[in-house]
Amino acid sequence: MSVNLIAKHGMKDVSAMRDAYVNTLIKLAKTKREIVVLDADLSTCIGMDRFAKEYPKRFINCGIQEANMMGVAAGCAAVGKVPFVHTFGTFASRRSFDQVFLSIAYAGLSVRIIGSDPGVTAAYNGGTHMPFEDGAMMRTVPGATVIDACDCVQMEAITKLAAENEGLTYIRMPRKDVKKVYDTGSEFVFGKANELRDGEDVAIIASGILVDEALQAAELLQAEGISAAVVDMFTWKPLDTETVAKWAAKTGAIVTAENHNIIGGLGSAVSEAVCQLCPVPVERIGAQDRFGQVGAQDFLMDEYNMRAADIAEAAKKVIARKK
Repeated sequence: MSVNLIAKHGMKDVSAMRDAYVNTLIKLAKTKREIVVLDADLSTCIGMDRFAKEYPKRFINCGIQEANMMGVAAGCAAVGKVPFVHTFGTFASRRSFDQVFLSIAYAGLSVRIIGSDPGVTAAYNGGTHMPFEDGAMMRTVPGATVIDACDCVQMEAITKLAAENEGLTYIRMPRKDVKKVYDTGSEFVFGKANELRDGEDVAIIASGILVDEALQAAELLQAEGISAAVVDMFTWKPLDTETVAKWAAKTGAIVTAENHNIIGGLGSAVSEAVCQLCPVPVERIGAQDRFGQVGAQDFLMDEYNMRAADIAEAAKKVIARKK
């Protein structure tokens, strides 16, 4: 049974997401000696140089050869290691997809891939480094687990779960500071959504950095007399279809919110479940079939209509559609 203790949202986490990931991995490696870490010349920007200093024989810098790194990770897994692989989300998905699909997933090997700076969190790295499609690509891989982390507490738990997870595990993770959603002590289960707020009129199903925006949207809606539930669907695959169907039946209207293209990501996954299990109107917040661009994250969230106000407007629109 998961325990989800919601923090006062809007607060900044005390540490960056990358710190939660690296610190957890260093602790895990003390007792789980099979853990090895691979990076594509990005160990400093992710903070994994600290792991390399602690465990120099268990860290491999593969250089700027992301596809080759996936093959090396597959080889590590084949001989009983527990590989964690990191690079920017664009390179973990688009550049390396064939190796991920064949060398890892098709071969039945267990590798954990962290794709950092998904969506607008790539910020000034720009459109070439801004993955709005990485989750969609990984969802197409048979048997894959696809995760979109929202804060440091969740990232710590996800890292621990990933170390025991079988098959391909893909985790979308912003490197820097994010809003705090969960208090210390919260627990998580892959494939099980976290229901953060009850509601009667509409259910907002969000993930990643848009979970906090969804909670803010629910407050905006409450001020207008609209009751909105909020669900953190941090596992895109396997999707918690039972929870989707529950809230579709209860509210009759769904809004999805993701830092990703609305095509192929969380919005698509939820829509597929809704169509099959409990057809109701759905509105999707996310990149509307657009490429990324250069800019500050705040600017980009406004530009791609990923704010609480945008979610609230989508909620009112979808409520009107059910009447």
